[in-house]
Amino acid sequence: MTYCWTTINVRDLEASLAFYRDLLGLPVKRRFAAGEGREIAFLGEEETQVELIAGNPGGQSRFGNDISLGFVVPRTLEDFQELLTARGIQVEAGPIQPNPQIRFSYIRDPDGLRIQLVENLV
Repeated sequence: MTYCWTTINVRDLEASLAFYRDLLGLPVKRRFAAGEGREIAFLGEEETQVELIAGNPGGQSRFGNDISLGFVVPRTLEDFQELLTARGIQVEAGPIQPNPQIRFSYIRDPDGLRIQLVENLV
């Protein structure tokens, strides 16, 4: 079995695309209308992707602190902090270093989902 995507119901597709595409660097693989007032976008380079759904008639998901999506930063957390500061995004927690191999920090996406920014140290 292969894990293929995580679905996130979003309030504003453009704001979410700016976050996941422009900030985190996930390319848009496909984007399409899915009925009246509903639009879907899939982002990511590999098999596992992020699916954003705007206009979901069932309402918007609300996330707890027990759910997060993890993304490896291109260089260091400090380097990525410059981009976060330029975009007005605050770090919610971290950096945390649970062992010598990894450090991470948390931010929130436009809908409040926790995003874990990961720096691999080895």
